[in-house]
Amino acid sequence: MLDIKYIREHATEVKANCQNRNAVVDIDRLLAVDKDRRENLSQLEAWRHELKVKSKVKPTEAEINTARQLSEQISRQEKARKALDEEYHSLLLAVPNLSDPAAPVGGADKFVVREESGRRADFKFKPKWHTDLMTELDLIDFDRGTKVTGAKFYFLKNDAVRLNQALLNFGLDILRRHGFIPMETPDLVKNDILEGSGFNPRGAEAQTYGIKDHDLSLIGTAEITVLGYHARETLDLSTGPKKYAALSHCFRTEAGAYGKASRGLYRVHQFTKLEMFVFCKPADSQKLHQELVDIEKEICRKLELPFRVIDIPTADLGAPAYRKFDIEAYMVMAGDADAFDGYGEITSASNCTDYQARRLNIKYKNDDGVGEYVHTLNGTAIVTSRFPLAIIEAHQQKDGSIRIPKALKKYFGKSKIVKNA
Repeated sequence: MLDIKYIREHATEVKANCQNRNAVVDIDRLLAVDKDRRENLSQLEAWRHELKVKSKVKPTEAEINTARQLSEQISRQEKARKALDEEYHSLLLAVPNLSDPAAPVGGADKFVVREESGRRADFKFKPKWHTDLMTELDLIDFDRGTKVTGAKFYFLKNDAVRLNQALLNFGLDILRRHGFIPMETPDLVKNDILEGSGFNPRGAEAQTYGIKDHDLSLIGTAEITVLGYHARETLDLSTGPKKYAALSHCFRTEAGAYGKASRGLYRVHQFTKLEMFVFCKPADSQKLHQELVDIEKEICRKLELPFRVIDIPTADLGAPAYRKFDIEAYMVMAGDADAFDGYGEITSASNCTDYQARRLNIKYKNDDGVGEYVHTLNGTAIVTSRFPLAIIEAHQQKDGSIRIPKALKKYFGKSKIVKNA
């Protein structure tokens, strides 16, 4: 969340930022409730002090009645404060992070392509979507996934399972070389941690599965659990940032996210993801954000995937991100669907500045020994839905087989996926 002092002093700027990010937040109401809350507290403290003074001397009958009335006033004021606190925190948590002045302003279609890499395959045959290829190679079963669990769930089979494991091991090796600490996280999280991360666990816009009768939700990304790992702690960053390579299953409701462009593995309810997460000093976050993007590009190049890097516009940042870059791989299905200009997102990297750390009280000691909020960053290394999709479509062969990228061969063990593997 933003510092309320900053909002008080920069109300016009915060309102404009909310508008640019398409966030509906009543900043005037927040400031009015903040003022009422401070006045309420001031009055409470005055009455409590008065009551404390009266209690130190033997009272007369009239003073006893006055003290009783004062106690009743304090009780009513405390109830009013509780209502003010609830509205205040609800409004404050709804205010999105500030936006980097360099980020494109506008909706999802206002993204800016910052870089393109690799050449699209020049197929000498009509290429197929991954759904057709995987079905023909007996790699996936959506029908039985729907029967057992529901739409957008699936069973992976044969070499598709080995491909996922190869991708994860490949990703872990790269991240370890870049100084990331491997971590496997829980798939469940307490709702206060989920809310603190900037994800809404409740309401019509919630994208998470809640656990009935428990204050828990299934996570949509390990970003949430790794962030919670250091909640309410003061970190030692004297030797550098804390960098984690976090592996978890991910669950997303993806409400309303259906259609031709979301067919197959592009948008599903469950997948496994290897996530990069960083806690750092504020002065280092911009440099580390670029490091995350560079690692994502390294992974895509080694997997021989044509891709582009896009700068995400303000209205598509989500509440926590100050700046976000996505990598989109060229996909046959994306081109056919005419929805992504031939590209589909496979990674995302965000600098969330101190927005999440402030909500979960994560600090470090600066050079003067004073506690300051850390900055947090996250980025996708590998995701076992869109990465296999991109590889299978980009490396398909005329005979229906799938060529395995050279970088994966030592993990996968074969050069191709063939029928009846």
